Parts: sequence; C-alpha cells; structure tokens
Amino acid sequence: MDTRTLGTSGPTVSALGLGCMGMSDFYGPADRAEGIATIHAALDAGVTLLDTGDFYGMGHNEMLIGEAVRGMPRDRFQVSVKFGALRMPDGSWLGYDARPAAVKNFLAHTLGRLGLDHIDIYRPARLDPNVPIEDTIGAIADMVKAGYVRHIGLSEMGADTIRRAAAVHPICDLQIEYALISRGIEDAILPACRELGIGITAYGVLSRGLISGHWKKDSAGATGDFRAHSPRFQGENLDHNLALVEELRRVAAAKGVSVAQIAIAWVLSRGSDIVPLVGARRRDRLTEALGALEFDLTPDDLATIERAVPPGAAAGDRYAPQQMAMLDSERR
Repeated sequence: MDTRTLGTSGPTVSALGLGCMGMSDFYGPADRAEGIATIHAALDAGVTLLDTGDFYGMGHNEMLIGEAVRGMPRDRFQVSVKFGALRMPDGSWLGYDARPAAVKNFLAHTLGRLGLDHIDIYRPARLDPNVPIEDTIGAIADMVKAGYVRHIGLSEMGADTIRRAAAVHPICDLQIEYALISRGIEDAILPACRELGIGITAYGVLSRGLISGHWKKDSAGATGDFRAHSPRFQGENLDHNLALVEELRRVAAAKGVSVAQIAIAWVLSRGSDIVPLVGARRRDRLTEALGALEFDLTPDDLATIERAVPPGAAAGDRYAPQQMAMLDSERR
C-alpha cells in the first residue's frame, strides 16, 4: 500500500482511506457482517485510515468499527471522527453543536463506542454558526494536550475559516467533497490548504455512486435513501450526468479499467496531499476501488478525462438546497 502524509503536521496514512458511513446510514439497509468483513479486508490490504462520524446511525457506525478493530494492534489503523451533528431518534436533523463543552462530551462518548483510548483525527463535521471556530478548535486542542486526540482536522470549511482554525492549532487535513464532477475546492479552498500545509481527505470521489459506472436510472435506492433528495439524481439532471458517465466509460474501457477505478485514480492524481476516501460497503466494491492504485494516469489520459468530463459539467448541486446552505465551504 502506498502512503501519503496529511499536511505538514499530520499522520502518514494509506493512499486510500475507507469511508464507513454507508455501513450504518443513508444508503438503505446494510449488512453488519459484510461491513465488518469489508473493514477487515481493507486493513488486510494495507488501508489504515477509517473514517466515521459519531452521528452515522447515531453511534452505530462507531460501534461497528469498534467491533471490527477489537484486539488489533493500535498502530495498525487510524480513526478519523467527525462530530457535532444533532439528530432526533427518527434520524431527522436538529442542527450542529460545536461548543467547547459539547466537543468534550461528544469525544467521551466516541471513545467509549469505539473502545479506544484516543482518536487519531478529530474534526467538527460542519461550522457551527453560533460558535467561533477558534473556540471549537481550542477545545479539541485541550483534548490533544490531554492525550485523547492526536490530530485536528476540519470538514467542509471555507478558506477564511480554515485560516482562522489554523491560527489556533495545526490542522492536519480538511475533509471535503472532491471528484471529477465536484471541483469547487480548486478555486480557493485547495490553494489555501496548500499554502497552510493542510492535506485533503476527499469524500464523494464517486459522487455517491453516480459516477461509479454501476448506477442506472432505475437503480435500487434511487427513491429509498438520501440520494432521492439530491439534485444530481433527479430528472433531467440525472439524464445529463449519466451521459457524462458514459463518456467516462469510454475512457476507462480504452485504459482497460472500470469507471470507478478511473474516477478514483483521477482524484489520486491531483496531488500527493490528497487522500481519497472510498465508501465501499462490500468487499467486491472495495477490491474494485483498490484497483485504482495499480495504474497511473498519463498526461494524455488526464487530458482525455478532462475532455470527457470538463470542470462544471455536472447538472445539479451536490446537496439539496437546505444542506448546501449549511456548508461554510460553499459560501462566497
């Protein structure tokens, strides 16, 4: 497994990370045993970075990971945890809480669910509009000093907020959506991170399955999970975006790889400071994703991909309007 270092202050991790969210939430029913088997297969393949959030399944995802890694040497894996999202028992959203006392409370419960004595990277899931980012980062920094957290990360923050956070404590990485059809970070956020020595852990590299090469208009889950509310999966937007996937399929076929593999390899090619997170829920999808590490994209390949899926080519926003409004990274 190739490795990459998250920023100038962060840990060295596997070149691909495993996003575990879908094993517990948002994509319909999941198989617990298959989820654990997928985590084990990832670790056996050399993946070290496991990404989760304390609100994924209201703690279910952390408990799942805790079960999967129980008894393993602690230096074999790294856990990245997002916190702050508030949810009702029915799964609906109540907002965010990133007050210092809440930060420390969330962390205590996360450590218990995971069965660990420290978290490798701890990060607010979103900017709390009612709490200065300096206060939130300061609270995590207290937990670093106490030994409960190793590194501090951010998620979906804009360039100004990133700078303010980094002035309080070194930030190892920003977790944010980045894919062939989600390139908004290239304008200001990615340059700011590189200026500050902050890495990127990229989620949504397959755009929630849309550019995986497996999604069809009548795919199961199109109306049964949160993608039903995603503009990119609706009506004419979906037709347009699937046409882009067919263009990408021709590029992948000429290379002798799958659509998912070429989409992941494109993210890998964007810089050694970028670590894609693949949200595989099954071992076969994990195996396919890992195949993206087995070839390099040439300059000609990259030019062909750019022609097939140029910047801004996707139809529809990456989240529904209400969720887009909560993203500090989308504020202009």
